[in-house]
This record gives sequence, structure tokens and C-alpha cells, in this order.
Amino acid sequence: MVEDGSRILSSVVSSQLDVHAKYGGVVPELASREHLRAITAVVRQAMEQAASSYTDLCAVAVTQGPGLVGSLLVGMTYAKAICFARGLPLIGVNHIEGHIHAVAMEAGAKLELPALALVVSGGHTHLFDMRGDGVYRLLGKTRDDAAGEAYDKVAKLLGFTYPGGPVLDQLAPYGRPGAMRFPRAKMKGNELDFSFSGLKTAVLRWVESRDMTAEIETRRAFVKHTPRPSLEQWLSITPQTTLDAIAAFQQTVIDELLTRAEAAADAMRAQSMVISGGVACNAGLRAAAQRSRLPYAVFFPTPALSTDNAAMIAAAAFPKYQRGEFADMTLRANASLALAR
Repeated sequence: MVEDGSRILSSVVSSQLDVHAKYGGVVPELASREHLRAITAVVRQAMEQAASSYTDLCAVAVTQGPGLVGSLLVGMTYAKAICFARGLPLIGVNHIEGHIHAVAMEAGAKLELPALALVVSGGHTHLFDMRGDGVYRLLGKTRDDAAGEAYDKVAKLLGFTYPGGPVLDQLAPYGRPGAMRFPRAKMKGNELDFSFSGLKTAVLRWVESRDMTAEIETRRAFVKHTPRPSLEQWLSITPQTTLDAIAAFQQTVIDELLTRAEAAADAMRAQSMVISGGVACNAGLRAAAQRSRLPYAVFFPTPALSTDNAAMIAAAAFPKYQRGEFADMTLRANASLALAR
């Protein structure tokens, strides 16, 4: 629950990582079932945490998309039921805009406009020119894998657990990024677009060129008996050459993200930069952005607001509430809903 679009009264997240980890990625049908199983308990806990009841609500915000349609439908149906029963207005929110507001909610007046927004996660890698609340222009996006997706696929290839991004981020500082070089994408057409499929393939070719079967199988077998290995345990079964590859991979992803983000910010004469989404938790990305000598401030959300959460959706809904932009019961989930074109 969020008050006035800026004060978080409660924030409850029900993680599904353990459910999907055994499959090496999100299984849509299982995600929908877990949403259905958890939603009532999560809402009840959020109410208790905020010391509030349904009579205290002035509106209900719900993610309209993009995302997995089954999971979106669970949230949409539940939100409509509350609004119907309590006579409350319903507000549909774009998931990507929610990630942007996770930063705006915390930065407040320090976030100067126009701002360059980089939203980077397992499903999204987008650049937006942000001129005001609800005013976005798409500058660039991934043409294939999202950055977070590339992390997870490379981690799986090397025998690490899902989600792989946090594991590779932890291990990267122990490698030498200059020990090897992976290719950077050269984009035809829009130079602000991203592509990570070539990088993922380059890591695959590197693995295939070496005798790594025993090493990878050792990690996979280890994970079966130790679902959440510590950093020390990962380091004990990961050779230096693999650590070097991980460091080089992470450095390449970070360079791709920041190079294009900075080019876009310069072109639009941005006064600030927002980096949000699940990959915004990446310590390497945060450190690189802080080291850069940019003529404007760079804002990240706190780790708790970087990954998917309901507080950011409520924050994004508040300006819509002020403008009276309400939806009716015909509002539909849209798995590919665009924020801007």
C-alpha cells in the first residue's frame, strides 16, 4: 500500500524462485498457479502491515501488462473484485512504468526532467525519454534477449542456479575481465537498440571450445544437494578461467547498457538518468554508473524496489488517480502492452 504516491505503508512480495529454480527458468503455468495461491494471503498481509482496511482505500491499482498473461489475469480479476465489492476506482498500470516510478518515488524532486530511463530486467531492456509523468518516448530496446535473460541463460549454460544474474554478479569481481574479450553488438538502423543473443552465443562457443563438461556437471550435481550455495562454495568449484569469462561477460553487458544509455541521454540533453528493473540490483552495473563522470545524477531504486513489487505499481497509479484516469470492468490484461512507441 502506498500513500500519496510516495510513502510506502506496506510492501509484501511472495517469491516463486524455489518453484521455478528446478526448471532453470519461469514456467508460465506454474507462475499463474502460484499467483492464485498466494494473492489473498499477500493482500491480507499488506493490509495488516499497513494497519489498514478496505475502508481506508481510495483506489486499487493493477498491472495491466506487459507480462505473463496468466499471472496478469489473476491480479486483474482480484483487483476488479475488490473494486466491485467496495465501489472503488480501478487503475490500470503499465509494468514498465511501475519500474520507473520505483525510482521516482524515492528520488522525488531530485529527479530532474527530462530524464533518460533505462529499464533493464529479465524481460525488458528499454530506453525512454521521460519528459513528465506519463510522457515517454521510446528511444531503444532489445531486438532479442533482454539483459537479465542473457544473464540467466549464460548462468544455466555454465551450470549455475536460477536465477543466474545474482550468482554471476557475485562471482564477477573474482575474475579478470581483460583476460578475454567478447564481441559487442553493432546495430544497423537504430544504434540505441540492444542485442544480447550474439554475446550469449559467444559464451556458448567459448564453452564448446574447452573441455568443461566435468566442471559444469560438478556444479549441477552440487546444486541438487545444495539449493542455495554460498559465494565461498561457488568459488570452490569454479576455476579461474571460468571466473575470467564471467567477469568478461558482465563487463560486456554493462558496457552495452551504459554506452547506449549515455548516448541517448546526450542526444536528448537529459538532466538525470534513471536505471531500474531487476538488473538494477547488479552491483557491477551500479558501481560502473557511479564511477562514470556524467554531468547529471544517476538514480537507482533500492534493491527491494528493483525487482517486481506492488509498491511501484501503486506509486505509478497515483498521478493517474489525481487526473481521474480510471478504468472500468472491461479493462483487459495485455501481455505485450507498450509504454511508448
